[in-house]
Amino acid sequence: MILMKNVWKFALIASLGGFLFGFETAVISGAEQIIQRLWALDAFWHGLTVSISLIGTIIGAVIAGRLSDRYGRKPILIAIALLYLFSAVGCAVSTYWSVFLLFRFLGGLAVGISSVVGPVYISEIAPSKDRGKLTGLFQVMIVTGIFVAYLTNFLFAGIGEDAWRYMLGIMALPALLFYILLKKIPESPRWLALHKGMDQARSVFELLGQETQSSSSNENLNTKTALFQLRYAKPILFAVLLAFFNQMTGINAILYYAPRIFEMAGYDAQLSYLQPIFIGGTNVFFTLIGMSIIDRIGRKKLLLSGAVGMFFFLLLTAYGLKGDNSDMLLYYILGFIASFALSQGAVIWVFLAEIFPNEVRAQGSSLGSTTHWIFAALISWIFPVIVEGIPQGGFYVFLFYAIMVVLSFVFILFIPETKGKSLEDIKGVVH
Repeated sequence: MILMKNVWKFALIASLGGFLFGFETAVISGAEQIIQRLWALDAFWHGLTVSISLIGTIIGAVIAGRLSDRYGRKPILIAIALLYLFSAVGCAVSTYWSVFLLFRFLGGLAVGISSVVGPVYISEIAPSKDRGKLTGLFQVMIVTGIFVAYLTNFLFAGIGEDAWRYMLGIMALPALLFYILLKKIPESPRWLALHKGMDQARSVFELLGQETQSSSSNENLNTKTALFQLRYAKPILFAVLLAFFNQMTGINAILYYAPRIFEMAGYDAQLSYLQPIFIGGTNVFFTLIGMSIIDRIGRKKLLLSGAVGMFFFLLLTAYGLKGDNSDMLLYYILGFIASFALSQGAVIWVFLAEIFPNEVRAQGSSLGSTTHWIFAALISWIFPVIVEGIPQGGFYVFLFYAIMVVLSFVFILFIPETKGKSLEDIKGVVH
């Protein structure tokens, strides 16, 4: 029992990177309109300002697998904490637009690396029967970070034109806590088995109360395995397409531009900052439900059922933005958020961290995460351009998202179920 508590403690600490990930992702929604006025940005440059973090995220996701394979999971997690800290302080004190972009980029870099290394680390210390819940802690922390960002945005919104500095700067506090707590976690035993030898790995497996995985000893120590081989074609395809469809739901457009979306529907400015709090709370609540059932229901059933709900509520949101029943817009978006949290939100980081075999797990997760963030950046950059430049742009954007959810449903029918299987056994299921 004590050893199992160690697993949960280490997983919880590692998942704090997810809290910062979520906070950094959503906090810009409260600051973006103030920043647009401050630096007199047109739609194109404003889109870049919002999405510059995601450009950093893409680069972070690309390099994360290579860095964590070379230096280990723990040192990279520590570096992530420092990047979050520097980004928060730098954004808060920036007086020039170019400097602000630089520190937002660093925050995005941290998010990209974190989105790979956090779930991979947790999946590698978790027993198979609880891996969905434990890896899902990362997603729980992401949505908690989003909720807290919306809450602090609302609390700071009325203090004047410098409100955005407090909104962005407060992230320094959890970043510092994350850095301190990371000193207490061990290195991933599976990384140790591949790079340092079974003796060091065995001691960590014992600390976690788990049997040493015999397959780890069969890997070639300190060798580099290339990801892009025919034998890994299926997990690559599954990871890339799941990440692609995750963003084609439009989730980041809602998270990044929630106040603007509600203003488009006719809500006043103060209510536009209040409504995202309900979005964040719904996200947390239904993610917790998803995490509690993911190891019983399975990944595939959650994805399929969630796609049905997302399609329905995206259609309603589209027609709400067209002017039909816009008073119900909050409820439509909450319905979408609930459906997303139970399905794509609950599954994405778990699936990317477990679908690849040990020798290429970090590289494969990095590829899936990179795909995720490339399309997140495109959507967040294009969204204001479309809604400001095309009559009824909001209607067409959300209609497009609904169509993409239909395509995702078809894709999900073909992915394998991974619940209850060890990381070593999954290799046989996918190949």
